[in-house]
Amino acid sequence: MRLKIFFFFYCLVISSALLAQQSGKANRYFNDALLCKSKKDVENACKQMALAIEADPTDADAYGLLGQWYYDAHRFKDAVDVLRKGSSRCQNGGMRFSKALTKCLLYAGLAESALMVINNYATMKDSAEWNRLRAQAEFIKAAIPTTPPKWPRNLGLRINSPDPELFPCMAVDTEKLYFTRRVNNQDEDFFRAKWDTCGDWLYARPLGVPPNSPNQESSMSISADGHYLFFNRCEYRSQDGWAEGGCDLLMAYRVANDSPWTIAQPFGGTINTPAYEGMPTTSPDCRELYFVSDRVGGFGGYDIWVSRFENGLWQLPVNAGPSINTSGNETAPYMYADNETLYFTSDGWLGMGGTDIFMSRKINDEQYTKALNVGYPINTAFDEKSASVTLDGKRLYFSSDRNGPPGNYDIYEAPIRSGSVRPIPVSYMRGIVYDSLSKVRLNYATMYVCNAKTGDTLYQFQSNRGDASFIITLHLDNTYAIHTWRALYTEVHDTIDFDRQYLQDPLVHNVALLPSDYIKPVNDSMLTMIHFDVNRVELSDSDKAAISTAILPWMNSKGGFMLYVNAYTDNTGTPMINESLSYKRANQVAQFIQTLGVDETMIQAKGLGEAHMIATNETPEGQWMNRRVEVIIRR
Repeated sequence: MRLKIFFFFYCLVISSALLAQQSGKANRYFNDALLCKSKKDVENACKQMALAIEADPTDADAYGLLGQWYYDAHRFKDAVDVLRKGSSRCQNGGMRFSKALTKCLLYAGLAESALMVINNYATMKDSAEWNRLRAQAEFIKAAIPTTPPKWPRNLGLRINSPDPELFPCMAVDTEKLYFTRRVNNQDEDFFRAKWDTCGDWLYARPLGVPPNSPNQESSMSISADGHYLFFNRCEYRSQDGWAEGGCDLLMAYRVANDSPWTIAQPFGGTINTPAYEGMPTTSPDCRELYFVSDRVGGFGGYDIWVSRFENGLWQLPVNAGPSINTSGNETAPYMYADNETLYFTSDGWLGMGGTDIFMSRKINDEQYTKALNVGYPINTAFDEKSASVTLDGKRLYFSSDRNGPPGNYDIYEAPIRSGSVRPIPVSYMRGIVYDSLSKVRLNYATMYVCNAKTGDTLYQFQSNRGDASFIITLHLDNTYAIHTWRALYTEVHDTIDFDRQYLQDPLVHNVALLPSDYIKPVNDSMLTMIHFDVNRVELSDSDKAAISTAILPWMNSKGGFMLYVNAYTDNTGTPMINESLSYKRANQVAQFIQTLGVDETMIQAKGLGEAHMIATNETPEGQWMNRRVEVIIRR
């Protein structure tokens, strides 16, 4: 009997010693894994944690951490294997790991298995989260076809590098691709690649300085005519630290497609705030600006906002609304050339996992259709973002980290399946505006594109300051009325049937303007001319005195009169800013004339920017002459 008791206690001691030895080994592996993870050595951290599990197969914390690390590294199938083992080996493991296992199964594309876990473990306690997981599982199950689709094409070493490539932006002519590269995973700069006639892209090259700088140039959008560059720059603050935020929107300009970019100028306080502003895109006529911000007034996280350029000013941005924005993050908007189809990135709408690409269509200036996932295999369990679509609507360029560690993005090309997510193809009309007599090119001519049937104005363009060129994107199978106007020239009205022949060969349409050549009648008289210093808008006392002296003698004249207040600028700065500045000056003069007792209905004020120079812009004196407001009376 004593021998049996002795043998029992002997076995108990030996077992306790073995268990203590095993537990100590597991703890050492566990702690080594945490140390490796703190040093960002994820691979060795995972190996050490796997050894900890081998030493102690019932340690739920080890299973949970290793599953999370595999999930964070986008090793979703490895995460599934670990969490399944933890579910079977750990006490109450099925319930403990149910949500994590469901998410990993979804990201691994195993929607059926995820539904089985949901059906077994979903509780009323977290019903909202379980319902969302169930909806995502049903979405993924329906999204992945039984027949493997054509997989998106990686653009290869001419575009992609070991560094992340983001925010592809396709030029209207589809012959140039712009994008952002995070050089050495630190400095973000813009790059450009040209299309090779042999059927592929040439090696990408930096876009140069400017616009690149020592700061972070994060994302860009180029106007349809290639002359305006809208982008955001980070690590960028004003001297007072308040007028602009850490990431703000800027704009650069070039006079011709191969000329250098100007030094970028920030948008004013209407657009830029102490919050984040970035990832801009514009409508084809550059009169609507879409961008991302986390400013107050959104739905949560990052939202997409819209500002319109009216009367020479960017108007107060408005939120794009609940059909696009969610409590999550909506980023990287891209307005297709039809000015109707908006693509963007979101982690708030139902999707494949990570961030997905969605699209929505404009109903009117304030409403959009509900966001629609562009589908698999463009979207996957990895992060897809920042789309750009070719003019024919058939190919989509985007960034994804599907073939690398998280955050190591490459640019891909994918066909857009026909149906609801493919935009209606458009084409474009290009040309120049010129003097029909002298053949001199006429820059800054205003072109209004109208629906020929309804008369509604669809777009407003200007011929480029540098080469008087223009590019206008148009829907096919429509008739358009094009009204072209410029100071001192007779307005031209054209009607264009824009049919499908222009899908392959865009329309070339040059506009000839006939000089008005008209002698002003004796009852049209220049009353006064006010000149302005650089960037000045306010009227001086002497300016007010000159206007008063010119206007007051006519106040009691019989028969009435009209006053035309026309403001012009020199050609320094960008055309869009000059247009805004001339509007402000014209309005200042018109408002002062009203204080003299002239009814506002008798005054017509126009900001004409650079439309009519009366002196050379090569000297400060000539520039001063051009910065003027003319007050003309017509009786």
